[in-house]
Parts: sequence; structure tokens; C-alpha cells
Amino acid sequence: MPIQKIKRGYHRTKHILYKETLIDFKEHFWSFLGSFVGIGTLAYLQSRSLEQSDVVYLIGSFGASSVLVYGIIQSPLAQPRNLVGGHFVSAIIGVTVAKFAPNVLWIAAPLAVSASIVLMQITKTLHPPGGATALIAVVGSAKVKALGYWYVLCPVLAGSLILLATALIFNNMTSNRYYPNHKKYHQLRKRIVKSIKS
Repeated sequence: MPIQKIKRGYHRTKHILYKETLIDFKEHFWSFLGSFVGIGTLAYLQSRSLEQSDVVYLIGSFGASSVLVYGIIQSPLAQPRNLVGGHFVSAIIGVTVAKFAPNVLWIAAPLAVSASIVLMQITKTLHPPGGATALIAVVGSAKVKALGYWYVLCPVLAGSLILLATALIFNNMTSNRYYPNHKKYHQLRKRIVKSIKS
């Protein structure tokens, strides 16, 4: 009996690894198109309509978010609550830390990232690019620092909502991709637990 379970587990693992290494051109196409339009929209807003403003729409953490919300849409870390909530929570932490320790970089930078991780965990909005959002508030350009708490609303909240709207459109264009992915995640989790028990 144990040998059969090991063989079955081996075959399942082999099948999963095989499927993960296949090149799916349709998947890559939609990932490319969604991220291109999402980041392109932010870049357009920055370069055209807000050219003379201090608002900086293109922050580095949005590039990392694009990898999650367009490239691995099934990940729990890529879901809307995590995308918007993670950036929002991290931006508040980053700006707050920047205000209380503006000239002590060796304390402000790690404190902003670490506190944002913990608060994202507490609020169940863990989104890895959120750590970068908090860090940008501390080490960003003079324009970013001058925004103060406006940084939370614009570019962070506005930008993450634009990325979310684009993800909702492009991640639902075909029948084999859908976003948000909570139902699928729970179904997959149940299947994994069931296969482990058997």
C-alpha cells in the first residue's frame, strides 16, 4: 500500500511539473497584453495629463504587481484584495515612517518594509510588491516625499485600481482564464487535501 501511494504521488508530481514547464502561447499573449495596457495606462497618465504635476504614477512596485496580476493570476497574492489592500496598507506605513524618521535611512527603510509586511499579514492583504511601495515612500525622489499622505491616494491607490480594472478585463477575455480566482483556489485546495488524505 505505501509503495502505491508513493508511486501515485510521484506520477502526480511528474504530471504537475510537466504541465508547469509547457509553453502556453495564449497565456503569454494575454499576460503580455494585460500588463502592457495596465502599465501603459499609468505611463500615459504620467506623461500626458500629469506632466507638470508632482504626482508620480509610475512607481517600481507596480511592475512587480503586474507580474502577479497578469502573469500568475491564480496566486492568492495576486487577488484584488491583496493587490489594492497590500499597496494601500504599505503606502500608509511607508509615509508614516518617512514622516517620523525622515533623515535616519538605516532605521526608516527596514522599519517601513517590516511593518508593512506585518500589517499586510494582519489584514490578510499580503502582496509582495507592497514592501516596495513602503520602501519607495521612504527612499523615493523628492517629488514622492513631497506628496506626503497624498502618495497613498495618488499614485498608490489610483494606480493599483487602474491595474485591477485592466486585470479584470484582460484576465477574463478567454474561457480558460478568470480573475479573481477565489473559487478556483478553494477547489484546488480541497483537491490537494483530498489527494493527501487518500
